Amino acid sequence: MPRSTALAAMVLLLAVSALPATRGADADSICVLIVTGNDYPGHVWRETTPAVRQILEQDPRMIVRVIEDPEFLASPALDQYDVVVLHYMNWESPDPSPAASQRLQQFVHNGKGLVLLHFACGAWPNWPEFANLAGRIWDKVNSHDPRGPFRVDVVDQNHPVTRGLASFETDDELYIGLTGQRPITVLATAHSKVTNQDHPMAFVFDYGGGRVFHTPLGHDVKAFTLPGPAELIRRGCVWAAGREVQTAAGK
Repeated sequence: MPRSTALAAMVLLLAVSALPATRGADADSICVLIVTGNDYPGHVWRETTPAVRQILEQDPRMIVRVIEDPEFLASPALDQYDVVVLHYMNWESPDPSPAASQRLQQFVHNGKGLVLLHFACGAWPNWPEFANLAGRIWDKVNSHDPRGPFRVDVVDQNHPVTRGLASFETDDELYIGLTGQRPITVLATAHSKVTNQDHPMAFVFDYGGGRVFHTPLGHDVKAFTLPGPAELIRRGCVWAAGREVQTAAGK
């Protein structure tokens, strides 16, 4: 079989296997696609992906599917989803194909949602538009404070994602290496012991007709599942999908 034909067949198979469950009569459901399958070796995505899925599914509206090959993004089946969650970084691997990149960009621009978690800020290093799609990307120079406890301060209490959400303690990597020029709305910050400056821990912006929520939090299972980060991520995903953010999952 020619390589191009084999690739097309593989993408079709991925598309069928990753289709969301039928929504039935529940028009309020939110179809979420988590894209994972690669990351920096210190990020154990096989352990953290189930944790992220469980966090999101605490909101009963969310129907979550996981795909471990970013080439699924090139499939027309992507349109079955309301929001893509990038829990992915192609460490020492080629960027996903131009078809996958362009369709993801189109997906968000046309009104869908995108969520970026932790080191997703370092994905697609050779795709210039990713800097605009992510809002902030890894500068490839700086990294983070030593892993440990720190306070995340909610600095925007008026945004739907953070309205009523108190500042919280976490145990994570405080990223200090984000760069970018796109205007963003910063929702939460943390103060670095390394730079003695505040750095964004959650921010949002519109991309065309779509919405992007980005947080560099989430180094490991503990960092994801502490109550503060978990609630922040769940709310951010709902907002990115264009739905009403509830003050507590399922209520």
